[in-house]
Amino acid sequence: MLIDSHAHLDSPRYNEDRADMLRRAATAGVGTVLSIGIGEGPAEMHQALEICREFNGKPGMPKLFASAGIYPHSTPEADEAAITKLDCLLAEPEVIACGEIGLDYYHDGAAHEVQRAGLIRQLEVAAARKRPIIIHCRPKDGAVDAWNHLFLTLDTYWHHTGLGGIMHCFGGGWEQAQRSLDMGFLISFAGNITYPKAQPLRDVAAQVPLDGLLVETDAPWLTPGSNRGKRNEPAMVVDTAQVLAGQKGVSPEEIAAATTKNFERLFSLRSGVGN
Repeated sequence: MLIDSHAHLDSPRYNEDRADMLRRAATAGVGTVLSIGIGEGPAEMHQALEICREFNGKPGMPKLFASAGIYPHSTPEADEAAITKLDCLLAEPEVIACGEIGLDYYHDGAAHEVQRAGLIRQLEVAAARKRPIIIHCRPKDGAVDAWNHLFLTLDTYWHHTGLGGIMHCFGGGWEQAQRSLDMGFLISFAGNITYPKAQPLRDVAAQVPLDGLLVETDAPWLTPGSNRGKRNEPAMVVDTAQVLAGQKGVSPEEIAAATTKNFERLFSLRSGVGN
């Protein structure tokens, strides 16, 4: 069984068929999905947990876990009320990660210093709750300033915790991948690894050891190449896993086993969590 380590199940794009979408995931061989709790800002970051509680235990559906966090461009809203809400969510047993959090210098939005301050505050909360983090890092095209600022922040405020995390929808080079692995992060690849122009990213994936990998959809975005133009959903993580298997020279079953083991190890989950 595969694990989709990053899907926005609370997206309004699933409002009409969320249950059917989850059933398709299970039928495709997806045993677990991590539902990302950022919503459209802190006011909605509880929605991922609500979805877990609505669908967990229903027959024919994957096991769901949730995260909670404040997205980089929502950090202007990270007041004390939002931070308190985040802390309370991270105390819930289904909420196993803080994220996605990080730095986004690609899009115009929150000032960089506001993003960094919001990231640091969330790292403090996650550390206190002993929750691994899910990092979003997107620099301007051709720049590495976001990565450099991210690693400086993680070196200072996170590495010493030993909690690690996930580099979500990884888009950096091998230098950034190696630094992430050295900090105890798993490298998660999404559907963009399947795109024709993504050979540099596939080359990086080929170098990441099996015990450092995860797969994800980032659904409803980044639909794998075989389904471009359609809404992405957790069932399609199978396509990403197949491409990753080809780059690693292993079978899709080996990718599924390795990424499941890695997910369970990071979050201290029992073996067979998705069954």
